[in-house]
Amino acid sequence: MKLSFTGLFSGAGGLDLGFEMAGFQHLYSSDIDEWSVRTLRDNRPKWDASEADVRELTARDLPDSDVMLAGFPCQGFSLGGNRQEDDERNFLFKEVVRLAKTKKPKFVVIENVLNLRTMKEPTSGKPFVDVITEHFEALGYHIKHNIFRVSGFGVPQTRRRFIFIASLDPFPKMFHWPSPEPDTPASAYLGDIAANPFIALPNHSPEWGFNSRVHEETDQPFDPMEEPVPCRFSRTGSDGHPIRSLDTPFPAIDTATIWGWAQGNVVAERKEKDRVNGSFVRNRNTDLKLWRISASRLRSFTDREYARLQTFPDSWVFHGGNKRHIHKQIGNAVPVQFAFRIARFLKAINKAQVSGKVMESFSRNRASQIELEL
Repeated sequence: MKLSFTGLFSGAGGLDLGFEMAGFQHLYSSDIDEWSVRTLRDNRPKWDASEADVRELTARDLPDSDVMLAGFPCQGFSLGGNRQEDDERNFLFKEVVRLAKTKKPKFVVIENVLNLRTMKEPTSGKPFVDVITEHFEALGYHIKHNIFRVSGFGVPQTRRRFIFIASLDPFPKMFHWPSPEPDTPASAYLGDIAANPFIALPNHSPEWGFNSRVHEETDQPFDPMEEPVPCRFSRTGSDGHPIRSLDTPFPAIDTATIWGWAQGNVVAERKEKDRVNGSFVRNRNTDLKLWRISASRLRSFTDREYARLQTFPDSWVFHGGNKRHIHKQIGNAVPVQFAFRIARFLKAINKAQVSGKVMESFSRNRASQIELEL
């Protein structure tokens, strides 16, 4: 019999889709963002997807399910966000606790950034993860949590994610977290586009000509058969080189960093910025040199290219009133292949709990077998 799930804070559906792919039965998804819900409804017309503020949901609004998914907003915890202890979004976990208290799903799965372990909850002074653990333990749940670098779990990014699992039943004998697979290179998802940028895909309308104040299109002659190289256009003060290789995973794909392609006579070098007469000077007291890219031509990533790096299937179409709406949906999503692996892992926990046997191994060979089963 299939395990069922409901999704809170579903966004564009990365976590929910990964669980569906792993064979879980979808019962309900919700999000406060109008465009995210449109994306969910368009891609899964048969899903019950609600535009709702989780603070206004009641137990009557949710079906009974085996699993409750809750990827509540990470901006208050994230280094890429405000990182403020008293950000009201940091306390949305209490809504998950409130709903779990009444619905009592067998499992609650929370996905977030790793800073959940270290940021202190203002009232208690304890790390948020300890506070969340105490709330669920008070409901009778058993807790496990861990940090994953998703490049070892089917995703071409080195981003790290926090997974928290609350189980009504004790965790099985010989519980063990899944072992990472070999890193997934960016070429697995962008290699065909690098060779042919204009292949027909949803949310994919590549246009050369990146409008930038700091990076330069030189229009120098070049061999059009030369493959473009991926590069980071924003975060120009970063120590990391902006030209990336498709042979390795990318850094984290988020809602703020702008990525793109450079083709022909590509040069990246650090240059001094005029902090006396220049525009958009944030810190006039630093002498940090900034990365500047020049190439015969430049273009930014399309929404589909970002979505591929988040391992969404090409059939998953995103909707938004503007480019920013879609970029936020993709950047905030749980990578689908990572969600899929977490879902299969949860299945193994449940199987061992029901049978009373030890957990099956999640080795690299097992990960390969999972792919064959699909």
